[in-house]
This record gives sequence, structure tokens and C-alpha cells, in this order.
Amino acid sequence: MAKYYETSTVFNFSWEQVVQAFWNRYPNPLSSHVLTEDTIAREIRNGKLHSKRLLSKTNHVPKWGERFYNAQSVKIVEESIVDPQKKTLTTYTRNIAFTKVMSVVEKVVYKESEEHPGKTIAVRSAWIDSQVFGFSRAIRAFGVERFKKNCGKMVNGFNFVLHKMFPVHVSNMQQQQQQDHLYMAKAHKIKEAAKTASDKVKAQADKIFIRHTP
Repeated sequence: MAKYYETSTVFNFSWEQVVQAFWNRYPNPLSSHVLTEDTIAREIRNGKLHSKRLLSKTNHVPKWGERFYNAQSVKIVEESIVDPQKKTLTTYTRNIAFTKVMSVVEKVVYKESEEHPGKTIAVRSAWIDSQVFGFSRAIRAFGVERFKKNCGKMVNGFNFVLHKMFPVHVSNMQQQQQQDHLYMAKAHKIKEAAKTASDKVKAQADKIFIRHTP
């Protein structure tokens, strides 16, 4: 049975910006493992943009895995659907070689974040399987752990591209964060001042009450 893994990431950029950057995410300093990328099909159907791309990536194999395969690279098919009405970008990725040794099917949905307006959330799901008799469980476990590590690299690489493409947005975002921090600091000071004043009034009232108590 295939192992399932899911994770989500919030990008501090609008959905439109994320979609633009998606087509330009390679190369970046954290994607040296991506050797080539080619668009093999692209068309608009029912108002949605459907694309299919073929990627070639390096495929480092641990020593114990060389007995099963020792290819230096692997081919990846990436299919994507952009729905401008619902504002979703959905991608499906799978390897097309050595699938009996280990197959990785990934789905990512990029959509506007409901909790963080103006930002984009990416929900990433993966199904990892192996059909190697006697070793399938170990290979699946290895695949999940490697996928988790690669997720971090993918997110950092994508953020690098976003920051490079939209530097003004980053500057504005940082200014907003600074303003929010100052606002919270001022609000805290006002709250503390109000509490101090309230304590003083209460203390004075207690003194007056005690003074007039028979």
C-alpha cells in the first residue's frame, strides 16, 4: 500500500504572482538537480489553461539502492491546470521510469489563503509506492523522508524566485510588518498605562473608603 504524505505552505505573495513565478521557478540556486524542462503541450479548455511539461532531474541513489537501479537522471511528467475563475493552480507530477522500484505521484493546489488575505497557500500531497518484493516497505519509508527534505528545498527555491520577481512587494510587505509591530507595541503601552491608571484610582478609592468607614 502506498504511503501518503501531506504538507502545506503559505507564500507571502498574491495568487497571481505565484502563478507567474510558477512558470519561471527554474533555474534557481536550490534547483541544481533540475537538468532540463520542456513544454510538450499547452491548450485552453473550458476557460482553463492545461499544460504538460517534461522535466529531467538528477537522481542520487543511496548505496543500498544501487542494487535496484543506478540511473543518473529520471524523467518527470508535470501536468497543470490554471483556473482563473476559481483562482486555483493544480499540478500533478509523476516519474515515468523505474516506477516498479519507486513511484512518486504528487499533487499541489495553489489557492488564495482564506486565513491570510493577499497570500497564497499551497497544499502538497504525495503518494509513494514500491513493488520491490521484500524491500517495498523500506523503499516507501525512504521515499517519504527524501520527499520531506525535497519539499523544503522546493519551497525555499520558489520563494527565491518570488522575491526576485517581485522585490517591491517584498519591501511593502516588510514595511507593513514593521508598522504592525509598532502598532502592537503602542497598543501594549496604552494597555499598560490604562492598567496603571486604573490601579491608582482603585487605590485612592480604597483609601477614601477606609477613611470614611466608622
